[in-house]
Amino acid sequence: MAHIEPLQNNEVDDELRTMFEHYEATRGFCPNSVKTMARRPNISKAFGRLNQVILYEGSVAEDLKMLVALASSVASGCQYCQSHMTNLSSIYNLSDEKIAALWEFETSALFDGGERAAIRLALKAGNLPNETSEEDFTELKRYFSEGEIVEIVATIALFGYLNRWNDTMATQLEELPAKVAQRAIGSTGWEPGKHQ
Repeated sequence: MAHIEPLQNNEVDDELRTMFEHYEATRGFCPNSVKTMARRPNISKAFGRLNQVILYEGSVAEDLKMLVALASSVASGCQYCQSHMTNLSSIYNLSDEKIAALWEFETSALFDGGERAAIRLALKAGNLPNETSEEDFTELKRYFSEGEIVEIVATIALFGYLNRWNDTMATQLEELPAKVAQRAIGSTGWEPGKHQ
């Protein structure tokens, strides 16, 4: 059970209502995390802008950013974010097979060298940031520019915030991402945990 209840569309100002409606149109629902942040509107609005800049701008492919966010959430153990990023990965046309293969990214033929380097960094940084090494960045530089590496690390950092937000708040998991995650990664032993 969530520690703080999310606000509804009729309880927020026009700017937040527009943001909620955008999420509903693009994802099929508005995340409860954003609706809970809305109890302090400027936090929710700032998060929305940061989320947009990090995940949907730049030159790193959006589907790779979704995998990086999923890997970072796996490392931190946040099942709310794992289900959301499985849902977004599906929206960005990643197959259930590739999403489920994230757990074998090092050996699966579904991943290329650049994806492996980015996912490896996300798993390390999502668990304990100082586990990352110069070797990790040397490998990243084989595939990505310095600006693209900044995008990848920004994605990991964004989910550091979200993972901690959602696990601390016990954010209620919405029905759609729970179903998508169960379909795509349920065979790996994934369970929605306290976010049900």
